[in-house]
Amino acid sequence: MAAPKHWRTALERVEKFLSETYFTDCNLRGRLFGDRCPPASLSYFQTPRRIPYDEAVRQEFKLAQVGDSFGPTWETCWFKVELSIPPAWAGREVHFVWESDGEGMVWRDAQPVQGLTKEGEKTSYILTSSMKETEPHRWVVWGAWHCLKPRGWDHTSLSVSWSSEKLFRDSACSSGPTTGRRMDFPICLPVICCLMVCCWSPQPHTAELVVFNRDVYELLVDLEILLDMAQLLGEENQRSSQALCAANQMVNVCDVTDPSTFPAARALAAAIFSQRNGESQHSIHAMGHCHIDSAWLWPYEETIRKCARSWVTVVRLMERNPELTFACSQAQQFEWVRSWYPGLYEQIQDFVAKGQFIPVGGTWVEMDGNLPSGESMVRQFLQGQRFFQQQFGRVCSEFWLPDTFGYSAQLPQLMQGCGIRRFLTQKLSWNLVNSFPHHTFFWEGIDGSRVLTHFPPGDSYGMHGRVEEMLKTVKNNKDKGRVNHSAFLFGFGDGGGGPTQKMLDRMKRMSDTDGLPRVQISTPDQLFSALEKESSQLYTWVGELFLELHNGTYTSQAQIKKGNRECERILHDVEVLSALAMAQDCGFQYPASQLQRLWRLLLLNQFHDVLPGSCIQLVVEDALEYYAEIRRVGAGLQQEAVQSLCRELLEPEAGNAGSTLVLNTLPWERTEVISRAGAAGTETLVLVTVPSMGYAVVREPLLSPQPVVVRKREDGSIAMENGVIAACLDVMGRLTSLQLLDSQRESVPDGCCANQFALFDDVPLYWDAWDVMDYYLETRKPVTTLLKPLEITLAGGLRGSVSFSLQIGKSSTLTQEIILDATCPYLRFLTQVEWKEAHKFLKVEFPVQVRSTNATYEIQFGHLQRPTHWNTSWDWARFEVWAHKWLDLSEHGFGVTLLNDCKYGASAHGNILSLSLLRAPKSPDATADMGHHQFTYAVMPHLGSFQDAGVIQHAYSLNCPLHTVPTRSAPSPPWSAFSVSSPAVVLETVKQAEDRPGAIVVRLYEAHGSTVIAWLQTSLPVEEAILCDLLERPVGAERLQLEQQGLRLSFTPFRVLSLLLILRQ
Repeated sequence: MAAPKHWRTALERVEKFLSETYFTDCNLRGRLFGDRCPPASLSYFQTPRRIPYDEAVRQEFKLAQVGDSFGPTWETCWFKVELSIPPAWAGREVHFVWESDGEGMVWRDAQPVQGLTKEGEKTSYILTSSMKETEPHRWVVWGAWHCLKPRGWDHTSLSVSWSSEKLFRDSACSSGPTTGRRMDFPICLPVICCLMVCCWSPQPHTAELVVFNRDVYELLVDLEILLDMAQLLGEENQRSSQALCAANQMVNVCDVTDPSTFPAARALAAAIFSQRNGESQHSIHAMGHCHIDSAWLWPYEETIRKCARSWVTVVRLMERNPELTFACSQAQQFEWVRSWYPGLYEQIQDFVAKGQFIPVGGTWVEMDGNLPSGESMVRQFLQGQRFFQQQFGRVCSEFWLPDTFGYSAQLPQLMQGCGIRRFLTQKLSWNLVNSFPHHTFFWEGIDGSRVLTHFPPGDSYGMHGRVEEMLKTVKNNKDKGRVNHSAFLFGFGDGGGGPTQKMLDRMKRMSDTDGLPRVQISTPDQLFSALEKESSQLYTWVGELFLELHNGTYTSQAQIKKGNRECERILHDVEVLSALAMAQDCGFQYPASQLQRLWRLLLLNQFHDVLPGSCIQLVVEDALEYYAEIRRVGAGLQQEAVQSLCRELLEPEAGNAGSTLVLNTLPWERTEVISRAGAAGTETLVLVTVPSMGYAVVREPLLSPQPVVVRKREDGSIAMENGVIAACLDVMGRLTSLQLLDSQRESVPDGCCANQFALFDDVPLYWDAWDVMDYYLETRKPVTTLLKPLEITLAGGLRGSVSFSLQIGKSSTLTQEIILDATCPYLRFLTQVEWKEAHKFLKVEFPVQVRSTNATYEIQFGHLQRPTHWNTSWDWARFEVWAHKWLDLSEHGFGVTLLNDCKYGASAHGNILSLSLLRAPKSPDATADMGHHQFTYAVMPHLGSFQDAGVIQHAYSLNCPLHTVPTRSAPSPPWSAFSVSSPAVVLETVKQAEDRPGAIVVRLYEAHGSTVIAWLQTSLPVEEAILCDLLERPVGAERLQLEQQGLRLSFTPFRVLSLLLILRQ
């Protein structure tokens, strides 16, 4: 074989031989398709609904012409096409070719058989691999097209169906889409099928019957691989020269007009591909994958069709390629396909049984890794793993979360508690500042739990099986020498699509070719088993996996975040009260099915583009509707539980004066000021004490040991105190002083003001709803425009309050009521904002008289510390972080805590604690956060540590108000169902067991970061107590001993413990 004399000219010669642009009249690419044939006729039916096939084909269809326009946005057009295959095509492979920037579904015999999408490189459907004389040559075709365009586009500019997905991806970093674009599509659908399509087509594309030349295709793939080897291995590389030499000779041998020359050309390629690697070569475990966002630039309903389009294509590929494996996550998506496409789901079940279609992840959806509560994360696994067990007879052994915006340090323990010890993601490759130092390592959580973690070194979950990606996977691997195996996830993702035949054909040629890494079609289990064998030299990463990007998602779409926090609380309370009612009243039916539905709605909204707020307006509307349903149904379920639990107390008795039943769903006694209905519908304030996780009937309110005093000073400032704390506020509502009265310790530094609102410019580099950049801090503008000065609204007694109003920016307003209750250790800020800004970021700041190099933030089932300085790039990259209900800055003996009821974004730099309140991104939702907002935060100074001061308990109490029910019952003693002896241990959850209706599951966690023995006391008729895991499976055969003090439980720092309590019948 003669070597080419000039490397570059030979290289470009091969490129042009394969080009889709140059010399297609005489090169190999131009011979891929042979004869072509248009359709005979076309008719259509349009509907605003996503209707099933059986309903669509019964509709009245109207005639249509190629190039006709259809719309408006999100409508579906079904098409009926008549076509005829010429008899001369006998013996040839015939495809239906369709090219558009959208998505489609091919149906045959009333069943979906393949998806079509240009972006996913699936532009043809194989009608027949070899047309026989006996096969029908004439068919009727059905097609459905989904018309998509973003809100704000001119309705009249829309033509046949186009997809907002690609448009939004292209414009996600801009201020919005460009108006006035014409969308025309040439409708030529010659195929035996019913086609469902979501497409965006800004210009004419191809749709026709064609003869497909399989031998040309195989030769093209051979040459593409050799060309890539020549280009990417480098001119000085021996294998590069061999590959180029073979490719050049193949061009010499191949006469594109004479297929008889093709075998000789292919033999030259086979000689290169058959030369094997040495034993030390890196092994790549290739797995088909199709990341489908459960909602993002499309609504939930469209995702159902995306799943069907993608997965049916995978099934067809598996039929033709029995070696193909496909890793598929998100139980919710399986449930959608099961409900809407039962025939397809049966095929999927068959391939799951064969080990090809592999459920992974173990969660209900690929949820956000930062913002859901600890219990919500448990339920993601509980619902997901139970679904996979029930449907496929197995639970997942690996957690699969490739596209989430950071990972809580509590996740390793939650994984292990659900039977998972392996974790795969790749999102930290998106870090903007620091490159994460590992691809394969052990990840250790805050409790010490460790899981084997792997980041595919190619830094993607959507590989295409190219030589370049294989070489990157090896070169980029940061753990060379420690492990010699890595994952390679191939297939189009985000909007679906999945693997293609060409991807598989490329990797078959690279399976063991000298100069390239070994490539084997593998499974997650095979990959992790190989990594476990090599794990002795792996390093350990301790703590959170913080993504140095997308930290605007802690604040964007504030109504979604408020709905999440509220609905987590609602479901907690309904479960507690329903479980207690079940234990006390054998006639009460625990609402298991209703609660499962509500939990699944909440879990769905925790998907990693919904709860973070990085989705379109349609998705926001869906999410808010789901929250409204949880609130509405949850309120009814709570009322039913209270009626059963407290039936006797709610029955009126003659002669008894009005009283109030007060219920506490938290596991500690609470003394608080509440509002109750008085005479003639008036509201009165009372101070009450309610036992731990129980109730009390309040007839005569408690007397406050120290009333709240509110005084206005001559300069317009106002002082408030309640015997615990004393505050002074200026006319703009800013704290100039906040003292602990017992110690006279001042919280606000001299010359500073706390509760200072600040407005920042907020224009990120890339992703509008996702990102806030560090340079926004350079644009700080204190909010100083006063609309209504501070005035007293409640003069004191059990409650004192003051209020004021500010103008924010050009057109927004903020009204705040600052509230101090008797005996309460914190000052509460009830805030209402009319938000009308664009690309602005609103924060509230609390400079405090505390010095510490670390601040503490609540996370799921615990807390962690982050630096308050920017010494290193790792510190600086955390300029905006996330927290749950509180963050604290403490020095020895004293500290200040910020509490909140629905916010997640926060920061602590130096001695300034900041809470992120509102953003105003314009893409992908131009209306994001516009309108009315109400939220509460609080500031709590404390002596000693935040643990000893009860910060954790007070944060829960702020988020979980006491429940009140008017009654006229006889006096009754207080009742408590559960209590815990140690303040370090929180009883988080009380619910009915999933598989034992006569049993209760309780979940506790150690919250202080300490080793402690705690006693769980209960007044319920518990017969037996068993330790269980987070899936409620018994752990060990031993039963816990029921002692007079209760159940003795041993905790190490941040340990989560679940118990199965069997009740006496």
